[in-house]
Amino acid sequence: MNTVKTKIALAVGEFLAAKGAVVEDIAGLLETPADTKNGDLSLPCFRFSKALRMGPPMIATQLKEALEGAFSEVERIDAVSGYLNFYLSPAFYTAALERIAAAECFGSSRVGEGKTVCLDFSSPNIAKRFHVGHLGTTAIGGCLKNLYDFCGYTTVGINHLGDWGTQFGKLIVAYKKWSSAERVKERGIKELVDIYVRFSAEAEADPSLNDEARAAFTKLESLDEEYLAIWQSFKEISLKEYMRTYELLGIEFDSYNGESFYNDKMDAIVEELRAKGLLVVDDGASIVRLDDYDMPPAIILKKDGSTLYATRDITAAIWRKNNYDFHKCIYVTSAGQSLHFAQYFKVVELMGYDWAKDLVHVPYGTMSVNGEKLASRTGNVILLDDLFAEAIAKAEKIIEEKNAGLADKHATAEAVGVGAIVFGALRDGRIKDTNFVWEEALSFEGNTGPYVQYTYARAASILRKSEGEDKASYAAYAPLKEESGLVKLLSAFPDKVLTALGDHEPCVIARFALDVCAAYNLFYHNCTILKSEGEARAFRLTLTAVTKHVLGKCLDLLGMKRTEEI
Repeated sequence: MNTVKTKIALAVGEFLAAKGAVVEDIAGLLETPADTKNGDLSLPCFRFSKALRMGPPMIATQLKEALEGAFSEVERIDAVSGYLNFYLSPAFYTAALERIAAAECFGSSRVGEGKTVCLDFSSPNIAKRFHVGHLGTTAIGGCLKNLYDFCGYTTVGINHLGDWGTQFGKLIVAYKKWSSAERVKERGIKELVDIYVRFSAEAEADPSLNDEARAAFTKLESLDEEYLAIWQSFKEISLKEYMRTYELLGIEFDSYNGESFYNDKMDAIVEELRAKGLLVVDDGASIVRLDDYDMPPAIILKKDGSTLYATRDITAAIWRKNNYDFHKCIYVTSAGQSLHFAQYFKVVELMGYDWAKDLVHVPYGTMSVNGEKLASRTGNVILLDDLFAEAIAKAEKIIEEKNAGLADKHATAEAVGVGAIVFGALRDGRIKDTNFVWEEALSFEGNTGPYVQYTYARAASILRKSEGEDKASYAAYAPLKEESGLVKLLSAFPDKVLTALGDHEPCVIARFALDVCAAYNLFYHNCTILKSEGEARAFRLTLTAVTKHVLGKCLDLLGMKRTEEI
């Protein structure tokens, strides 16, 4: 499609230049009409009106007369109400399918060759369980990493664990008072959650517990061997739990350097801020003023000299630049943290680092449960383990009813159940607030992940039935409208990938996959495939193979498993 766009743009440019008008990016003006009755490509002529001093309808008419018959790919051109509409020939779609089928890795580009991108996502607080509130950052971050990989970048997936802070003083006190190594070994992270909740409840009645917690964290910061060993055990137990979730989602990280990793690196950054005249003392705290940028100050040190998130994030950004020399460093977190990132990005810029422009915050909307804000203390959370288990069980029941003889039903149910949850998290724009409803999250009907996986499996089944046969040439075949429409849609895949990458928006791929499924299923129902013969059979089997490839890549990018059979 891009080739014919370029040809049309060049021809239109020459026509305009001959009349004394120079217009840039004509190819960018070409649109794809929503209704195919208005052509496959359409050029609005309104932008040329001022330069040519004539109305758009007349410009469109003159262009039609000048360009008619100029392109072998175009069957006819119409001028309608100031628009120049191009109808592509059947031969164009046949040739387009051949090009797609012959492409080594259709949809991929090498725009990222030689560039490294760091992606900071998921990053749970240790000693706490994964709940649906963690799904956004984890699913979005995983998809973005897949997109950058697909486009040739070297990616570094970073899980910046929340593994430091006063809460660990509370947890250590609770552990020493009410738990033991044996109980933690037996119950795992559930025990850590329970004793932390108990601490919170008992501290309300006995505030001196908070003093004990502060003292415990001071010992931890002083690298007390006993307390460090307890903290390390909490971290290992948490990671063991998290790894099960990441394995289920097919997500891998290159670094688990959390907040604690930067403990011995922050002093140098604080001194650098002070030496550069950026750090000022205000009511005992050390801050960087950002009044000139309409932001509150970035607090670097509290009154007691302890560090904050900004201190750690600035230190981490500088360490990552020095160690990875990133082209971009991307942070996938809630939109509620937008101010924090804007502040610390600005501080890095004020420190004189020109790469501050390469720090990117990718925000996403908030999630509520049945219309209420997530809150661990009130119990208004849904654990991801429970959600995945429910989805897998539902998928297994459906598979048992529809295809009891399917080999390895549990593995397929796992792929479909987890895929339903992931797709639901990515289908709508990431900035949109989400109200989690069990019934909707577990729905397999309509515009869902299972619908995409079922369509992929349908294409795979057709190809298995035709495996090994010699296919005829389809070079002279004239596609039907359902076929040309599907080819046209598939041709857009490389552009969709780049759009999703540029906007950091997984829903572009999710919605494209749904469009492909709808177009393929229309083709499947209206055009016989396995019962056709000759050129038609060859064309349709190739179209099915290309559809399977594109849907498979969409599933890969979204972080969903391919389902060869359901």
